[in-house]
Amino acid sequence: MKDKRAFFEQLNRIHGQSIDHYKELVGDYDFTRYVMKCFPFELTEHQATATFSVRVPQTIAELPEFLFDTPIRRTALEDYLLRSFCEQADSFASYDASGVARQSIIVNAPTQKILPRNAVQVTKEYVELRVSINLPVRELLSDEGLLYVVDGHRAQDIFYEEMMEIIGSSLLYCNMDHPQVETFVHAMDNADRLRQHLNATGQVAFLAEGSLVERDGLSDEPNYVSVRPLQIEESLHEEVEIAHGGALKGTSIPAGLTVIVGDDQSGRIDLAEAIAQGIYNHIPGDGREQCVSVSDLVQITAEPGRSIQNIDMSVFVEGDQSVRTFSTEAATAFESQVAATLEALEVGARVLLYDEQSSDPAFLTSDSRLQAFVGDKKEVSLAARARQMVDELGISIVVSGSNLIAEYLPIADRVLRVKDFTLSDITAEVKEAGIESAAKASTVEMSGMLSRSRWIMPSSIDSSIGQEDVHIEYDEAGYILFGRYGVDMSALTQIASIEQMNAIGQSLYYAKLRYMDEGYSIGEILDLIDRDVSNEGLNVLARDFSGTLARPRRFELVAMLNRLPSFRVSHITQ
Repeated sequence: MKDKRAFFEQLNRIHGQSIDHYKELVGDYDFTRYVMKCFPFELTEHQATATFSVRVPQTIAELPEFLFDTPIRRTALEDYLLRSFCEQADSFASYDASGVARQSIIVNAPTQKILPRNAVQVTKEYVELRVSINLPVRELLSDEGLLYVVDGHRAQDIFYEEMMEIIGSSLLYCNMDHPQVETFVHAMDNADRLRQHLNATGQVAFLAEGSLVERDGLSDEPNYVSVRPLQIEESLHEEVEIAHGGALKGTSIPAGLTVIVGDDQSGRIDLAEAIAQGIYNHIPGDGREQCVSVSDLVQITAEPGRSIQNIDMSVFVEGDQSVRTFSTEAATAFESQVAATLEALEVGARVLLYDEQSSDPAFLTSDSRLQAFVGDKKEVSLAARARQMVDELGISIVVSGSNLIAEYLPIADRVLRVKDFTLSDITAEVKEAGIESAAKASTVEMSGMLSRSRWIMPSSIDSSIGQEDVHIEYDEAGYILFGRYGVDMSALTQIASIEQMNAIGQSLYYAKLRYMDEGYSIGEILDLIDRDVSNEGLNVLARDFSGTLARPRRFELVAMLNRLPSFRVSHITQ
C-alpha cells in the first residue's frame, strides 16, 4: 500500500498527460486517518469518473457503539453520515454561468426517507464510504486538434483539501453535533417501535397527532409555508409508548376494510399518501416521521398501457373463461389495476391501499343494475369483492375518496372523514344512514388469489444489449432500461429513491444468474433475494464496486418483473 505522499507525487507525474493516465491511480493509499482505494474504471475521450472507497478505522472515527448496536440504529447512523457527507460535498460545488452546479465529489443525496444503502457501512472496526469522483480534465489545443489531459494540480486540491475536510467534518464523531445525531437515530428507533406496535396489535398504520402530512405537490418535501398539521378527533385518540419520548398520541388504522372520506382539498389525498409512504421511516423534521405503516402495505394504482403476463382475472371478470390466463401488451386502466392487485397478493402483500385520484373508476365501483345492458362479459369492481377478500383472505383494504366510494360505506369496518386536515370517525353515522350497495356480484372462490404461483421462463429475462452482458439504466422519472427493454415504473409511488431503481434492476439480473434455472416460483425467488441481502448486504447484488444501491421492497422488485415486456411465464400452479 502506498502512502498519501506517493499519491500526491503520482498526480504531479501524470499532470498534463492524456487522461488515460488516470488509470495509474488504481490501488490502495494510506492517508493516515483513513485508507483510500481507487477501483478500476472506464473513461471516455474527455471524462474520467472513478469510484473510491474511504475506510476510516473506528479508532479514528470513534462512533459510539450504542448508535449502531441494532440493525435499525445502524441504518439510521449510516443514513446520517451519508447526509452529512453530501452536505459538506455540496459546499465545494462550483457553478457555471447558467447557475448549474458542477461537483467533483459525487454521492447521491438521500431523500426524506431513511433506507438501507451501500454508500456507507458502519461496523465495530471501521466506517466505509463509497464515492465517485470526476477526475479533473483540461482541454489542450494541439496540432492534432483538441486534446483532454490530466489536471493533476486540481486533483490534488480535491484529494488533499476538499476530501480531507469533508471526511473530517462528516465521518469523525468528534466533529459531529452529538445531540443531533442521537436525535436522528432515536427517531428511527421510535418509528420502529410504532411498527412493532402495529404488528403486535394487528393494525395497519399509526398517524400521530400534529403530523405534517401535507406536501406541496411538487416534491417529497413539505411546503412549510402552507402546511397544516393533522388533527385527530378525541374519540379516535390512543397513546403508544415509543422508545424515546414517552407516550405518543395519535390514532391507528385498524385491520379489515377502512374507508377514508374527504374531498380533494380536505387533506384526504395527503393522508392517503402519508399512509402509503409510512412503509419507510422519515428523517426528523419531515413531518411524517411518526406516521408509520406496516411494511407489507402496497398502494395499487391504475396504469393503462402496461403489460400483463398470465394473470387469472376471473375474480374480477365474469362470463369470460379466457381471463383465467390473461396476457396483454397494453392493458386498460381496469385491467392494470386488477393485475396489480393480484400480483401484490401473489408475493405476500397483506394490506392494499387505493385512492380515488389514482384509480380507475370502473375498478373502484360499479352498479349491477346496468348489467342487462352491457353484455355477457362483466367487469366486477373492487367494491363488489372487497368484503369477501377481507373476510376470506385475511387481508386489509384501505379505500379513500369522495365520489366513487359510496359502495364501500355499508360494508366497511370503519369509516373515517378528513375535513380541513381533521380526522374523525363517522362509522356510526354511516351505519345509521342505512346506505345500500348497488355493487353486487356472485360469490366466487377466493383462495386461488393467494395460492396461485407463477414460474418465470428464464430465457425471457435478458439484460444484455449488443456486446454488453448487463445493461441497466435508470432515471429520476421512474424509467428502467433492462437490456433492450424499457419499463415505466413512474406509477409505483412507493419507490423512494433512484438508488432503489438501480437495486431493482440489479436484483432481477442477480435472480436470473442464481435462481431462475433452479425451479423456484416468483415468490420463492423473492424470498431467496431477501435472505441473501439480509445476510450479505446490498453489495451481493452488484457486479462492480459502487455505492449506488438502496434496498427495495419485494413488491416493487416484482412490479418491475411483471411490467417487463419480455417477461414470460413457464407454468402456473394453484
